[in-house]
Amino acid sequence: MAVGSKDLTPEQLRGLDDSALADALSVSKKELFNLRFQSATGQLESHGRLRAVRKDIARIYTEMNERKLGIGREAVEAESEETTKEKVG
Repeated sequence: MAVGSKDLTPEQLRGLDDSALADALSVSKKELFNLRFQSATGQLESHGRLRAVRKDIARIYTEMNERKLGIGREAVEAESEETTKEKVG
């Protein structure tokens, strides 16, 4: 899984444990720092990379907060199944 690429999907993030998410966040933040430094010194070749890394960081934070609050996709699907069973039965 490459940080800042389309390989980092929400489905893949859901498959990671908490320590792996924290590691991915740390790597992404370091990369963003380096990209900003390159941008400030005029050495950055791909400005789109800044945007991609920022979005990856947002995806990681979103997954971490969903886990913290218990509102991930799995929790929503389980809740919708329960309400469907109540309506039918």
